[in-house]
Amino acid sequence: MIRQNSAALVSSSDQTVRVEPHILCADLVRVFSTRGVEVQALQGLNLRVEPGELVAVVGASGSGKSTLLSILSGLDTPTAGSARVAGHDLLTMSSRERVQFQRQSVGFVWQQTAKNLLPYLTAAENIEAIIALGTAGGARSRRMRSGELVELLSLGDLGDRLPGQLSGGQQQRVAIAVAIANRPRVLLADEPTGELDAATSVEVLDALRSVNESSGVTTLIVTHDPGVSSHVRRTIQIRDGRTSTEVLRSTRVEDDGSEHAVAEEFAVLDRVGRLQLPEDFTAELGLRDRVRLSLEPNHVGIWPGESAANASPPRRRGRHAGNSEKVD
Repeated sequence: MIRQNSAALVSSSDQTVRVEPHILCADLVRVFSTRGVEVQALQGLNLRVEPGELVAVVGASGSGKSTLLSILSGLDTPTAGSARVAGHDLLTMSSRERVQFQRQSVGFVWQQTAKNLLPYLTAAENIEAIIALGTAGGARSRRMRSGELVELLSLGDLGDRLPGQLSGGQQQRVAIAVAIANRPRVLLADEPTGELDAATSVEVLDALRSVNESSGVTTLIVTHDPGVSSHVRRTIQIRDGRTSTEVLRSTRVEDDGSEHAVAEEFAVLDRVGRLQLPEDFTAELGLRDRVRLSLEPNHVGIWPGESAANASPPRRRGRHAGNSEKVD
């Protein structure tokens, strides 16, 4: 796998320093109670994002992804489990620490463009206003930082325009500039392309990737759009309040020098050995209710459940070769 299962390691000539993940959730639970009815939005979710990663969290409506983002941004508190973001324990933060966390440690981009910007301030003034809240610098330093961000987000001469004079894509790029104005360690984006057409969505996703690469800010994009996956290296699928699968993308160089993209899919195994198979796997192989297992030297075989009398001998096959599946 591309990422490590332990904390990231930074080596030097004389010692190895263990670096804490920028996002770390363990057995996260969130229960909502309404009129005596309890709804479990998160059911023991585990998530780890290393410093500098660009990650997409994908899930259908009701899967728990919006609840997760509310917790990571400090807008909500989990019912149980643990969550740390940018070195802050989200369960034990005081009100004062929470304010500082939201001003300096984490940036946020909403789906609704109107929630990201003050309509009576220009694009540049929106950026400078956030800088004034988070730092002690003067007007000159705020203008310099605003100018850097306008250039980084390719906003050109749009700095003196009001949000209402900007297109949806331009507003979202200004919103990204506002979110990273105080150099947060983590950037969270909630459906940042949800109100945009396909072409403009690509522009906004490219802007998020550019910001991640140039500044190193750890970036987490939450979306229901599977098309976002092609713009990030790591995609995490949420289903029924838990992380179910991950897709890791990389570029492989062949012996002849040619390059091609590689996408590997992994099931997420929790602490008690549970995993969720991808829905297309279970549908193609007709897996339901109970399944038969076979422990092999380097993998576990899974077959549609049959009685012992009618069961045929297990056969090793690939994903699309027949009615068996290999889980490495």
